[in-house]
Amino acid sequence: MDGIDKEILRNLMDDTRTPILQIANKIGISGATIHQRLRKLEQSGVISRSKFTVNNKILGYNTMAFVGIYLDKAARNHEALKDLRKIPEVLECHYTTGNWSILIKIICRDNEHLMHLLNTKIQAIEGVSRT
Repeated sequence: MDGIDKEILRNLMDDTRTPILQIANKIGISGATIHQRLRKLEQSGVISRSKFTVNNKILGYNTMAFVGIYLDKAARNHEALKDLRKIPEVLECHYTTGNWSILIKIICRDNEHLMHLLNTKIQAIEGVSRT
């Protein structure tokens, strides 16, 4: 990977829908060269896919929260993670070291919705001692 590849990646990280020819003109190389380099970056595993970013606020989800979850036993990590992934508002789940067993990222309509999720869904999962 050289400087041109890095410049291509920088442009695509800003917006994956940037036209190839626009990037080519900006960098000063041909569109065909961009295509070839992108194919090589894909084959090497440097890039794997492009994705769209969803604007949660437009969908009515105005609150985002990161919640640390304490489990009563570390052995429950796997089962708790499976149950957390069933909750649609949970966007990410991560194992952690230190105070929490699991850290999750969730979206909610508002703080009331957040409290409802915490009290009725997340804390109801077997093994969750507190959040």
